[in-house]
Amino acid sequence: MIDVLVIGGGNAALCAALMAREAGASVLLLEAAPREWRGGNSMHTRNLRCMHDAPQDVLVDAYPEEEFWQDLLKVTGGATDEKLARLVIRASSTCRPWMRRHGVRFQPSLSGALHTARTNAFFMGGGKALVNAYYRSAEALGVRIRYDARVERLELRDGRFVAAFVGDERIEARSCVLAAGGFESNREWLREAWGRNPAGEWPADNFLIRGTRFNTGTLLRFMMDAGADMTGDPTQAHMVAIDARAPLYDGGICTRIDCVSLGVVVNRDAQRFYDEGEDFWPKRYAIWGRLVAQQSGQVAYSIIDAKAVGRFMPPVFPGTKAGSLPELARALDLDEMRFMQTMNAYNAACRPGRFNHTVLDDCTTAGLAPQKTHWARPIDTPPFFGYALRPGVTFTYLGLKVDETAAVRFGSEPSPNLFVAGEMMAGNVLGKGYTAGVGMSIGTAFGRIAGSQAAQAALEERRHATA
Repeated sequence: MIDVLVIGGGNAALCAALMAREAGASVLLLEAAPREWRGGNSMHTRNLRCMHDAPQDVLVDAYPEEEFWQDLLKVTGGATDEKLARLVIRASSTCRPWMRRHGVRFQPSLSGALHTARTNAFFMGGGKALVNAYYRSAEALGVRIRYDARVERLELRDGRFVAAFVGDERIEARSCVLAAGGFESNREWLREAWGRNPAGEWPADNFLIRGTRFNTGTLLRFMMDAGADMTGDPTQAHMVAIDARAPLYDGGICTRIDCVSLGVVVNRDAQRFYDEGEDFWPKRYAIWGRLVAQQSGQVAYSIIDAKAVGRFMPPVFPGTKAGSLPELARALDLDEMRFMQTMNAYNAACRPGRFNHTVLDDCTTAGLAPQKTHWARPIDTPPFFGYALRPGVTFTYLGLKVDETAAVRFGSEPSPNLFVAGEMMAGNVLGKGYTAGVGMSIGTAFGRIAGSQAAQAALEERRHATA
């Protein structure tokens, strides 16, 4: 019999498989995707948010525990389990040597990746290189891997894992780690969660899936129906404002529009609706998808002028370009009069200051609602650019409730041999909001914990069986 069965194929699953194998357990990993699409959302990532008390190779200065915690507390609005969050934060300071042993390489913060040189360690070659390194290491260590192996149900007995089913095939194991992702690719579930808005629209119908098409939430729904303890709001997610021309699935980072804080954002009615300069972009980029989702038609437009060009990571598609603001309104099919009223009011409200996009500068607006609190400069220098935005869902936050052992819980009682990691439990730490790289921090920390705990449970059962 297999010691540890890992269900999933992304960062958390791979960390669990590697840790279990290093502990001496036999491991089988089941990945729902075909080999060429393996890795879940991890293949779209770039970096890991890391606590550190002094400069470390690719990380500059220091990013202590309390600052990391305050950053997380701010973006979640307090919707986080502090004990588990601090566990993740501390684990982020010690995981990189282990990652390197399994072939992961790091590089300094990328040009255009704003404000992350101190807080985030970037993967050389991106998330795809990280995933490939882990798979190579897993195979070298003897982890068995099966692709196109979607698990739709489990056999459970009194809170214990017994077996998993791939189609009609029953696979037994002494312990199991669930790391099969959220439900972001399940349109019906998204519709159910978001419902209809006051305008009679189904907002989820206009969502693009920034991440993998294989995260349909099948196992998450199974565990809910099986009575597992849950946490999180099904409408909360890592949801980014992305280019409206992005593909339905797997658009990844290149479809993100990063110029929001350098200009203004208007909705379909040519009205601003939120402070574009509220905070640094890595701490705010993941609120904009939800903000756009709340607008009519689930669409918005990011507007900049020539002064912003070269100050942000360019997206994969060029913006709509115009020689004047009225021309841009017409090109974006926005009401020209209302658009110009919005832009003229914004330009008139901008107050002189010392523009510096690397700090929370003193360029702000006065007498404008909503205010733009930083980086507010008149949009008056041609050419002008506009980017149509749609909500891009990366992963959902509804998940299984855990403690520091990563054990799945039934009626507050931890399972002795069923564990969970990654997106299936990230909502314990991320009740809402996001800050760049923290998803990989959670997946790495709890993947390693889950793998170690699953190996311990399996090896103890094996010893008892042979005693």
